[in-house]
Amino acid sequence: MAVLLHLQKRELIKGTRYMSKKNKNTEDVKDQVEEVLDTKVEENPIEENPVEEVDVETQLREELGKEKDKFLRLFAEFENYKKRTSKERLELFKTASQDVIQSMLPVLDDFDRAAKEIEKSEDKDLIKGVELIHNKLKETLKGKGLAEVVVSAGDVFNADNHEAITQIPAPSEDLKGKIVDVIEKGYTLGDKVIRFPKVVTGQ
Repeated sequence: MAVLLHLQKRELIKGTRYMSKKNKNTEDVKDQVEEVLDTKVEENPIEENPVEEVDVETQLREELGKEKDKFLRLFAEFENYKKRTSKERLELFKTASQDVIQSMLPVLDDFDRAAKEIEKSEDKDLIKGVELIHNKLKETLKGKGLAEVVVSAGDVFNADNHEAITQIPAPSEDLKGKIVDVIEKGYTLGDKVIRFPKVVTGQ
């Protein structure tokens, strides 16, 4: 009986040692697994969606570029509008009195004809007085933008700038296709021709 108890005690101690050793091995394996997991976590920290951040930044840059382009186009259109309206306003100021000035042209023509006739007179005071009035009228109209179209006999006829009222045989070969005489002066108001010079051409 004592031998049996002794054998059972040995087996129990042996089993306890085995379990203790087994538990120790289990704990070692568990520690190793946890260490590996910790290492993996440290090596691969959680990233905060860098691709998504890049996409948002790219989208914002594109939107900013579109808005900038839209602003530049709008600014350019506004500058063109300002230039166009300024030019139109300037042209309007220049031609605002066109009707009045055009109605004064026959008076100016009469003054030109009267000045030529008065030059034949011997009354110097009369000639001087008419010249003063004539010059004053011309300077006043010139101040409003009126300018004479310079043309004289012997100039080449140009249908874009002259109005031919008749043709006559050229007095000489060098006057063929050219202006022989100026019947009525032409005038411009600003950059606009308000009356073309009336001329006689040689053929």
